[in-house]
Amino acid sequence: MDTLSHALWSKGVFGYRGGGKLAVFFGVFPDISFGALFSIKIISGTLDYSGGPTLENLKQLEPIPSWVLYMDNYTNSFVISFAVIGITYFIKSELIWPMFAWPFHIVLDFAFHTKDLFPIQLFWPISSFFIDGISWSHPLIWYPNFAGILILFLWRYKIIFK
Repeated sequence: MDTLSHALWSKGVFGYRGGGKLAVFFGVFPDISFGALFSIKIISGTLDYSGGPTLENLKQLEPIPSWVLYMDNYTNSFVISFAVIGITYFIKSELIWPMFAWPFHIVLDFAFHTKDLFPIQLFWPISSFFIDGISWSHPLIWYPNFAGILILFLWRYKIIFK
């Protein structure tokens, strides 16, 4: 799923009790390695990303540095996210609710990444299991995603401003 959608879903689901910025942070955090790589490529002038997240455009990233793949596995793992949330619970429990945007990001991603475009290994480092899903940029996914975000925020607006 695209990073903007992750930010909006996170804000709408986990950011309404306060901590909205923190929810957005944890909602987009699993994409941080690709954000860093895109930034490096854009600053160096070696990336032309016109046309969106297509397989052809993403091939510009090849060879993908090993640190990007490692961090993608690390940040898109239920094992890691719940371990960090569990530790945080004992240190500062009031952060727990917005932190759930992190595993929610994984839930939104795992079925919408293909084996060709960074499959989400849900239980890494314990298992390399992944699902060969439907790309999030496919119209059958993108339009319902947009509609869901719109419905979520309309619902929140109605609840907050009765």
